[in-house]
Amino acid sequence: MTTTPVKSFDLDALTASLEGIEIITDPTQVAKLSQDYHTFSPVLVPKLEGKIGDLVVRPANQQEVLKVAAACVKHRVPVTVRGAGTGNYGQCVPLHGGVIIDMTRMQEIPWVKPGVARVEAGVKLAALDKKAREIGWEMRMAPSTYRTATIAGFVAGGSGGIGSIQYGLLGDRGNLLALQVVTMEDEPRVIELRGDDVQKVNHAWGINGIITEVEIPLGPAYPWAEVIVTFPEFMAAAKFGQALANADGMIKKEISIFASPIPQYFAPLREYIPDGTHAALLMLAEPSLELLSGLVQQYGGKITYQKPAIDAAKGTHLGEFTWNHTTLHARTVDTSITYLQSILPDDKNLQLVEHLYHHFGDEVMMHLEFIRVNGAIAPAALQLVRYSTEERLNEIIRYHEERGVFIANPHTYIIEDGGRKVIDPEQLKFKEMVDPYGLMNPGKSKVLEFKISPTDTRSEA
Repeated sequence: MTTTPVKSFDLDALTASLEGIEIITDPTQVAKLSQDYHTFSPVLVPKLEGKIGDLVVRPANQQEVLKVAAACVKHRVPVTVRGAGTGNYGQCVPLHGGVIIDMTRMQEIPWVKPGVARVEAGVKLAALDKKAREIGWEMRMAPSTYRTATIAGFVAGGSGGIGSIQYGLLGDRGNLLALQVVTMEDEPRVIELRGDDVQKVNHAWGINGIITEVEIPLGPAYPWAEVIVTFPEFMAAAKFGQALANADGMIKKEISIFASPIPQYFAPLREYIPDGTHAALLMLAEPSLELLSGLVQQYGGKITYQKPAIDAAKGTHLGEFTWNHTTLHARTVDTSITYLQSILPDDKNLQLVEHLYHHFGDEVMMHLEFIRVNGAIAPAALQLVRYSTEERLNEIIRYHEERGVFIANPHTYIIEDGGRKVIDPEQLKFKEMVDPYGLMNPGKSKVLEFKISPTDTRSEA
């Protein structure tokens, strides 16, 4: 006789109640759709190993989402909602099995108007951007995974990206206009959140309702040119990045600064970045290009690559070497590399950047992303770390924090331990209302407990 954990929910009854909705039960597919890019973290990999759902449901519309929610509540089945799975913290990895709700079939764009768009949860960011540009507008910001990432996934798990130099972070007031969510109550309903109320669900990792529609503001579409500038000294590159970021009259979408040897991991760009040099990858509005050469010369740089906006859709896109795509390219070459996510105190702290650069050397390779924070420009960083042990990684994090660097720890699947540090009380109040049984993405918060026991034990011969 052996004792084997058995799910306490009746999957057969659940499946029977979802007739007409696409269901995936193939173990290989279910396992694949239970994962994200938490594999960037050597700390998370062992903690999330073997965590998979029992089945995947792919609703095609809001009515099907309501039906799935009702069934999961009735049978007390935990639910994990996912988009394209491009997150890095295990946000969409189910800790207690259950149902994975894959939202990627919901790809309708109800409308795009000057300055604003309304889209379903599964719309890919690149598809929305393309649609918006037809009328002279574009997304304000997007992660480097914009080709595959979904809009609701970005809202639930993202924070900023390409465009944040101009518009700040996704959670900043005005960057989200409205969200529509389906609740996990005994009788699920659709709730529309507008204005500041969107923060009840924004960056909550899918614990506060199933996002079905998103309304976002758009920005004017500029003709974006792409430029690579190389520098013999890292701090010259960093100071150039700060000066360009501070030049309010120059319209920019992306300023990434990379210390050597990071550019050596960018195989398609190697011919433009000589070994031993440090690089800036830029996206600038074409009218601002005329002013760039003087700034480059001032800091001792050299323009080695320039693509006009008319060719933006052709070939290599510089945006896909920035933000966490940098980590992806590095790990393609060396899987021992992991990363940190940081915001440095203010623009006067390039001396801190310089200190950290020299203190850690190649163990922590400097990658800066200039963003707008609370109305001011600040250097954020996605440093690449040569991983040795978890203890050493924590030492590196502590060293940064002791010097005033904010670390959004990418090596935890707990919301509070990552970027948030604490959960907004308004989010907790909303959680109690929309998910009274604690079925949504259980285990991802310190202050929330899974109210339905996920397993029981039964004897099995």
